[in-house]
Amino acid sequence: MRLLTKSSPASVLVNKKVDEREAIMSYITDSFDVIVVGAGHAGVEAALAAARLGGKTLLATLSLDNVALMPCNPSIGGPAKGHLVRELDALGGQMGISADLACIQMRLLNTGKGYAVHALRGQEDKPYYHTLMKKIVEEQDNLELKQLMIDKLLVENGQVVGVEAETGEVFEAKCVILATGTYLRGRIVYGQVNYECGPNGLRSAQKLSASLLEHGVELMRFKTGTPARIDARSLDYSKMEPQYGDSEVRNFSFMSELKTREQVPCYLTYTNEETHKIIRANLHLSGMFNGMIEGVGPRYCPSIESKIVRFANKDRHQLFIEPEGRSTNEMYVQGMSSSLPAHVQLQFMQTIPGLEHCKMMRAGYAIDYDCLNPLQLKYSLEHKAISGLFSAGQSNGTSGYEEAAAQGLMAGINAMMKIQGREPLVLRRDEAYMGVLIDDLVTKGTNEPYRMMTSRAEYRLLLRQDNADLRLTEKGRQIGLVDDARYERFTNKRSAIERALSEIGKMNLAPSEENNAKLVAMGSTPLRTGTNMLDLLRRKEITYAKLQEAFALPELNDEVAEQTEIFAKYEGYIAKQRQEVERFMKLENKRLPEDMDYHAIKELSSEAAEKLDKVRPTNIGQASRISGVSPADISVLMIALELKRRREQDQ
Repeated sequence: MRLLTKSSPASVLVNKKVDEREAIMSYITDSFDVIVVGAGHAGVEAALAAARLGGKTLLATLSLDNVALMPCNPSIGGPAKGHLVRELDALGGQMGISADLACIQMRLLNTGKGYAVHALRGQEDKPYYHTLMKKIVEEQDNLELKQLMIDKLLVENGQVVGVEAETGEVFEAKCVILATGTYLRGRIVYGQVNYECGPNGLRSAQKLSASLLEHGVELMRFKTGTPARIDARSLDYSKMEPQYGDSEVRNFSFMSELKTREQVPCYLTYTNEETHKIIRANLHLSGMFNGMIEGVGPRYCPSIESKIVRFANKDRHQLFIEPEGRSTNEMYVQGMSSSLPAHVQLQFMQTIPGLEHCKMMRAGYAIDYDCLNPLQLKYSLEHKAISGLFSAGQSNGTSGYEEAAAQGLMAGINAMMKIQGREPLVLRRDEAYMGVLIDDLVTKGTNEPYRMMTSRAEYRLLLRQDNADLRLTEKGRQIGLVDDARYERFTNKRSAIERALSEIGKMNLAPSEENNAKLVAMGSTPLRTGTNMLDLLRRKEITYAKLQEAFALPELNDEVAEQTEIFAKYEGYIAKQRQEVERFMKLENKRLPEDMDYHAIKELSSEAAEKLDKVRPTNIGQASRISGVSPADISVLMIALELKRRREQDQ
C-alpha cells in the first residue's frame, strides 16, 4: 500500500477524520481497469464481462454471501424476462448457463399464443445458484472478489478515478460500475418494524448515497418487497393444485447440453374472503399505508395489501407456493408480498387452503432504497456528466434479476470498450429486448421500478426468444465475449437453417392421389396444383416433423426445424415488420448535435425544450420517444437540423 497524497490521481475525499485534531490518511491499495460495486446479478455479469474482455477487474460486495443472491423469488425468466436471459446468453453472458444448471423446474409459457411471446421460466435452486455463481466469479481470470463496504466515489475533473472503502482503503480505477441493487440506504419495513438493512438481513450502504449526491448524481427513492417464507413440512399439499414442469427438457443457454432434469413441483392455491378480511382490518399497520415507506413501489408486482385495496371486487387471488431449493425446507409464497406485522402475516396465511398450519420461517417485508435517475445515463449506461461512471440494475430504477443482469452485461462491455478506445455496444429497439430496456430507461426514465414486458417491444415478432442467438451472437463475437466453441455451434446452426430453407423450397409436390391422402391424414386440405414443401409448411396445421415423416424430408435437429418452421409461417409478417424498422431507422439515423441549444429554438414548446435539454437525445428517433415531446416539436427539430446543415454547407 502507498500513502495517498494531494498529487496522487485519486486525491479527492481521502482524509477520514477521527476527531477534530487528527486524521487517518487513506491508502491506495491497488489499481484496476474496472471496479464493480455490488455483486448481485448486475454486478456479476458486469464483472465477468469486463474480466473476460481483458480488464483487470475488482468486484466489491458488502458480503461474500451476497454474490448472485436471489433475495426475492426463486425463479429466472418468464414473459420478456426469458427473452433477456437468452439475449444475454447469445452475447456471451453467464446467467443462462448457470440458471440451467441450478434449475429444478422449467416451463415454456404462453404456448397457446404466437412464437413472439413464448418465454422460458425456470424455478431455481437459490442456494445452489449463489454457490455456482460465486465459484465462477472466484475462478475467473483478471477478476478479484473482495468483501468491502464502498463509502465514497472518487472523482477528479469530471472523471472517475476510484473508490474508497470504509476500511480507508482506496482502489484506483479507469471505470467504476455501480450495481448497488437495493442496498443504497436500504431500510426494511414491516408493521412498526423499521431499521437500516439490505435484503435478507444483510448490511446496507449508508454513506455512498451522500458521496454520489456530492458529485451531482441525481437519486430517487424506490420501494420493493418480498413475501414470507414458510416451512415445507407444515403444508397440506392435498388442498393445493400441483404445478409440474414440461416433460420436454428445455434450456435458457444455447450452449447447454442438459438432456435430463429432475423436476420439483410448485403448488397453486388461493386467498379467500377470510384472508381479505384480516388484511383489511390491519391495513393501518402496513408500512404501505401507515407512512413508514418513503419510496415508490412497483405497479406490476404489488403487495397483497395493495391488491386487496386496488381490486376490492375480486373474491380471491392466486398464490404459487414455490420451493427455494432441493436442500432447504423454505417455500416462497409467490403473490403475497407484504409489509404487515409478522403476526398478521401468519394469521392471514393460515386462512389459505393448504397453509392452515403453516410455520413462517421468514416474514415478508418492504424495503426502501436509493437509485439513480436513469435519464442521467447515455445509451452505453455511462453517466453523462461523470466520465467512466457506469450504472446497472436496480440502481437504475429497474426491478428483476433479468433486467439487472442484462444491464450489467452491457455496462461491463461498454466500460471495457471505453478503456480500449472502441465504440460502445448499443443495441437498438429492433435488435433486442435489451435495446428496448435501455432505450426506455435513458429516454423516458421511470417513476416506479421498471419491469420488462413483451408489450414494451414494438418489434416483438423480430425479437423472439428462439432467435436470440441469430440476432446477437455475431455482435458478441465482434466484442470478444463469444468464444470459438459457441461461435462454431452458432455458425453450424445458421448454415443448417439456410440449407434447410433452400432445399425444401426446391422440393416440389404434385397434386397426386397419394400425396393428397397424406395431407388429409395430417388434417390439411388436398392440393389442386403443384407446390413446394416450403409453401406447404406455411400452413398452420402442418409441422416440419409431419412433412419429414410423410415425404422423407431431411432430418433436422429440433432448433433448426423450429427456425425453419417459424420462417415459413411468419415470413410475410416478418417482412412487414422489417419495413417498419426501415421507417424507424430513418429517424434514428438523423443525428442531433451534442451541443444543441434547445432553449434557443423558439418554436419548441417550453416543456419539450426542457425535456430535450435534460435527456440530450442522440438522434431524432430518441427525441420522438421522450415524454412531453410532441410530433409538432419533432417537426420543429427536423427543420432546425436542416437549417443548421445548410448554414454549415454555406460556410
